[in-house]
Amino acid sequence: MIREQTTPRVQNLDLTREQSLALYRTMLIIRRTEEHLARAHASGQIPGACHTYVGEEAVATGVCAHLRNEDAVFSTHRGHGHALAKGVTPRQLAAELFGKATGCSFGRGGSMHLFAPEVGLMGTSGIVGPSILQATGAGYTFKLLNRNNVGVAFFGDGAVNNGAFHEGLNLAAIWELPVLFVCENNMYATEVAFAYATKNTNVAERAATYGMAALAVDGNDVLEIYHAAGEAIARARAGQGPTLLECRTYRTRAHAEGMRDAGYRTLEEIDSWKKRDPIASWKQRVLEAGLAEEAELDAIEREAKELAEDAIEFAKNSPYPDPATVMNHIYHQPITN
Repeated sequence: MIREQTTPRVQNLDLTREQSLALYRTMLIIRRTEEHLARAHASGQIPGACHTYVGEEAVATGVCAHLRNEDAVFSTHRGHGHALAKGVTPRQLAAELFGKATGCSFGRGGSMHLFAPEVGLMGTSGIVGPSILQATGAGYTFKLLNRNNVGVAFFGDGAVNNGAFHEGLNLAAIWELPVLFVCENNMYATEVAFAYATKNTNVAERAATYGMAALAVDGNDVLEIYHAAGEAIARARAGQGPTLLECRTYRTRAHAEGMRDAGYRTLEEIDSWKKRDPIASWKQRVLEAGLAEEAELDAIEREAKELAEDAIEFAKNSPYPDPATVMNHIYHQPITN
């Protein structure tokens, strides 16, 4: 049977025009928002740490494009990109980093503790590895409730030597849970090279230990991630168990804003990865496929910049949480005598 295509597809990319532009838009929103947040942090407007996602936008974008609000995502200290790709708005993100009441965690969480259950962002954490166990728990819940949803864990290469990695993957495998484990292998855990801390740096190969499906992909190729994640999520929804997806990528900014860029890595290495920018390369592929004009992509660029600028102004003008609400949004049991 011949299936009629109602929407033109990108040549050799197997995506509709709308899908292709949506991927481009999400990556740009993440990039421009992060750049504005970095400047706000440098000027002292953002308290605490700020770990940006610049250079890794393709991973969150390609994975989250397949997720529903009911799917649960758990993330790390570098979670801004995951939050935006899952549906948190730039305004909500910026306000949270500014410590304002209009933030996604009501100003309580800051950069590393983003929470938006209404879109399925079930938390980010500065502790290494818990996202793996949390996503496994979400998958177990979905299976018990017979729900067609998926738990997704984003984590860095530094987490794969953590006990949580073994425990989470093993449980997900033996119980065939609907979980996608996404390792963002950016080659460094803070400033420690992955090659120094690990004899075998091929994370995807570890899945064989658990009898789990796995794939290593170019983490700067949003199309490759999109297809790999789509297949893994479809298998999870069909009851065929978990997948380990290793995305080999690179952060082109410091581990956290205010820290050094180089010293533990060379400037030449950083520059070589900047030339592999996932946004620029995707823009070129879409143009070469004839799916959009330069002016259309420029308009998306302007939109992303305007959203980022608006988010910062919104955060600046938002109120701080009322001290009287200090006991809200927490679990506590009053002490009675």
